Amino acid sequence: MALAANLPPVSEVAQALAVLAISIVLVAGLAWASRRLLGLPVGGLRALLAAVAGFAVAEALSRSLQDVRSGHAVAFFTVAVGVPLIVAMIFIVVAEALVPSGTWPGLMEAVRGTRSAVARQRRYSQISRIAVRHGLGPYLRGPRRGPAADDGQTGPGGRAALARSVRQALEEGGVTFVKLGQLLSTRRDLIPEEFTTELARLQDQAEPVPWGQIEEVLAQSLGRPADEVFAELQPEPAAAASIGQVHKARLRSGPGSGPGDQVAVKIQRPDIRPAVERDLDIVLRLAARLEERTRWARSLGALSLARGFADSLREELDYRVEARNVAALTATWPEQQRAARGGVAVVIPAVHEPLSTEFVLVTSWLDGVSLRAAGPLIDQRGLDRAQLARSLLHGLLYQITEGGVFHADPHPGNILLLPDGRLGLLDLGSVGRLDARLRSSLQEFLLALGRGDPTAVCDALLDLLTRPDEIDEQQLERALGQFMANYFSGGTAPAVDMFADLVRLISRFQLPIPAQIGTVFRALGTLEGTLDELMPGFDIPAEARQYATAHLMERFSPEAVGKTAADELISLLPVLRRLPRRLDRISGALEQGRLSVNVRLLADERDRRFVTGLTHLFLQTVIGVAIGIVAAILLTITSGPKVTPGVTLLQVIGSNLLLAASILVLQVLFTIFRNRQ
Repeated sequence: MALAANLPPVSEVAQALAVLAISIVLVAGLAWASRRLLGLPVGGLRALLAAVAGFAVAEALSRSLQDVRSGHAVAFFTVAVGVPLIVAMIFIVVAEALVPSGTWPGLMEAVRGTRSAVARQRRYSQISRIAVRHGLGPYLRGPRRGPAADDGQTGPGGRAALARSVRQALEEGGVTFVKLGQLLSTRRDLIPEEFTTELARLQDQAEPVPWGQIEEVLAQSLGRPADEVFAELQPEPAAAASIGQVHKARLRSGPGSGPGDQVAVKIQRPDIRPAVERDLDIVLRLAARLEERTRWARSLGALSLARGFADSLREELDYRVEARNVAALTATWPEQQRAARGGVAVVIPAVHEPLSTEFVLVTSWLDGVSLRAAGPLIDQRGLDRAQLARSLLHGLLYQITEGGVFHADPHPGNILLLPDGRLGLLDLGSVGRLDARLRSSLQEFLLALGRGDPTAVCDALLDLLTRPDEIDEQQLERALGQFMANYFSGGTAPAVDMFADLVRLISRFQLPIPAQIGTVFRALGTLEGTLDELMPGFDIPAEARQYATAHLMERFSPEAVGKTAADELISLLPVLRRLPRRLDRISGALEQGRLSVNVRLLADERDRRFVTGLTHLFLQTVIGVAIGIVAAILLTITSGPKVTPGVTLLQVIGSNLLLAASILVLQVLFTIFRNRQ
């Protein structure tokens, strides 16, 4: 009873709820109206804050007009509604000027990202401690000052010690950083030799996941127990890497697979994706920070390199991508080309597509040893190292210039030496793809290298790359001539950094490299290291010239010339068919003096939209300013009909015109601030 006595009357509660409901409706109406009047999308949170500010002004305005609006509510209605609306629009325009849309995430996104931000910060602190523990702390800060400051550039001995520290820190950092180190070990065009040599020691090996967890992933991916698919499945992994592990198995008989086929079952480690995504976010942030603060990171293009690495690693996490890559490479690399010109055959494992999913990849089993550990075995069997190296080089060059799909990461760990002396390509999670135009340009570039023609090499290179507005072609041609003299002249010592030097030359002239061509150069640079490990002193320039010469002879054989001529003639027939009629029209118009040239201004729709928008903004500004001037004049007039003892009808009209002028000007300002990027 005492509690009931203390409660407010029911009518007061209902009145308070009604006021609250009306306030919410007014705020929502202000938010909607301000967004609609500005004409461009406005964030919900920003519009809500603007509406609250306008509502507060409306409340204050209603109190100040209490003494003048009695009996004349209609006259002041537009002012009472318009002023809060103008305040809300001003709030949005000022917010857009100070904090452009998209600068800060929305409130809901911030709330949802709090947990991931905390986890990222914890992981970031852990990585920072690892870096400091290995003596890398100074290289994460800004440039050092003083005589000892060299911004990361030390002598050979210092670089070797630093490289060792980097390798140890990456190993301790986990899967993402091990993968990053492996990528960097192939970029001899960007990183000193001490670092690439040390990072090449990174082993993508890890402790195997317990069989129970692997079996669960396998059953979920296949949609049935593993023993219904495989007649045999070894619980002990044949190889355990940081992303997944491989188990040897034997298939049961079924559609699309012969009975008893031996297969390799690659299974992704459970719950690895969140950790990889978190570490990739950290890698991107570190790359951005280093590129902002250090000269050596800017010279390497650290952020661009990190983004490419992140895209590649995300593809590796989806085994369906690798299955599609295998199918594409098999289709574009015929069997007869895998052992071209009497070389060693190169094998690609076949994918069992019905059994392959996002987390499981089933391929035919290749029983071999990786080239990284196959050195003694090659010598024991008496295999020809030069022939093995030649087959790898010619195979990749064929994939790049003819097939259009090529292995983008041919490091020694991804190439097997099989018992019968053949070579096997593994890990096709990363491949490059080239369209017909790029393949044709690469062919021209390779043929020009084979002929030793610097002018043709320069033209082909500029056709491959993104041509800048200003470039000294004569100087570039001289640099390419010197490059060819260093690597293609008779009597020069074999070198394993030809493609790396070519990339350095391109970077020196600041020629932007498209992503596809960058992948080509990276694959060729990786292959250089593989060939040097397989056969030290292998003459890559001479072999590349031999391949180009043989390819040139094939292109100019009678059969190839006839086919090319027929293809070109077929493509030209429609043009040739229309040519006489068009020539007749031109000659007739010239004879009669009717020949003219028409030029259409603003033919592009984008140009028309730009001019139309600019004209609209200009006219809207002029109209808004004109209305504002008229409003200011009306507000100064004190004579005429009176709405209240102190306010004239002309002043009320001037107030409304001022509101209209303010809306027009605010629309123009908001459009300018929104489109200023």
